[in-house]
Amino acid sequence: MRDDDPRKTQVGDTPKEKDNSDHSGVSRRDFLKISGISVAVPLVTRPKMVMASGQEVPVHGPGKVPMEFSINGKSYKAELEPRVTLLDALRDQFELTGAKRVCDRAECGACTVLMDKKPVYACSVLAIEGQHKPITTVESLVAGGKLHPIQQAFVDNDASQCGFCTPGFVVSCKAVLDAHPHPTPEDIRRGLSGNLCRCGTYAGIRQAIAQVAQKGA
Repeated sequence: MRDDDPRKTQVGDTPKEKDNSDHSGVSRRDFLKISGISVAVPLVTRPKMVMASGQEVPVHGPGKVPMEFSINGKSYKAELEPRVTLLDALRDQFELTGAKRVCDRAECGACTVLMDKKPVYACSVLAIEGQHKPITTVESLVAGGKLHPIQQAFVDNDASQCGFCTPGFVVSCKAVLDAHPHPTPEDIRRGLSGNLCRCGTYAGIRQAIAQVAQKGA
């Protein structure tokens, strides 16, 4: 900074209030406001359709959009933000709380549900992705107040302790038995590899699957 620079004050000088505006008449505060508006405007005025792989696809958000689901053979409708997960929709919107929120990062399997007959982590699937696909949760397994054979086998073999992981394991076991009515130990190991039990009841869970397989359920 030069000695004759007006921004430099000498010892003993009384600092003068700085003028926050330049020759254009726009203050720094006004400039920041204008910059903030210019950043926010694209979020509001973004196009509803964009080109992706040579095709027009809709852009959803940031607000709520209508969604429709087929869960346990019933139709559900809701207005949800595109960022909402399937787990949040099930638990908070439709009061289907069988799928548990434990790790919330696709590691433990406590939130496992079936989507298109395949096990998925509901905490890592966006609700908007589950539209118009058959979704099955643990609530649908009880029929007429009677436990599903897999659920009964869990009781018979003492395959649960704290219970947080149990709904996810039951759904995963159903997926294994649906795909392999008479599963091999390798089928069971692979089919349940995405579920964790902190209480360590794996032996009981394997026995439960074997019981159901033997009965041909």
